[in-house]
Amino acid sequence: MKNVKHPLAAALMWMSSAACAFAAGNGVSALEKANSEIKSYVEPITSLFYVLCAVVGFIGAVKVYAKWSSGSPDTTKTAASWFGACVFAVVAVTAIRAFFLD
Repeated sequence: MKNVKHPLAAALMWMSSAACAFAAGNGVSALEKANSEIKSYVEPITSLFYVLCAVVGFIGAVKVYAKWSSGSPDTTKTAASWFGACVFAVVAVTAIRAFFLD
């Protein structure tokens, strides 16, 4: 502050730096609060997605069975895509859960 010639400018600079420091302290507590709120939502949402994966997996299994029963030639392709989608869904939900929880 040696380069500042006017005392009012020095006071304004000091007050703005003090306000920034005060705001940063409040920002940290707000981020910690948001983090704890997000962590409280992760478990129920994970369970919901697992239920959704089970329902979609069951519907896909019925679809594959219907194709297999009718003798459709692309049953193998449908079964492979159904199985891959189920594996991806479970891995994605698990990865997202691991990302949000410590």
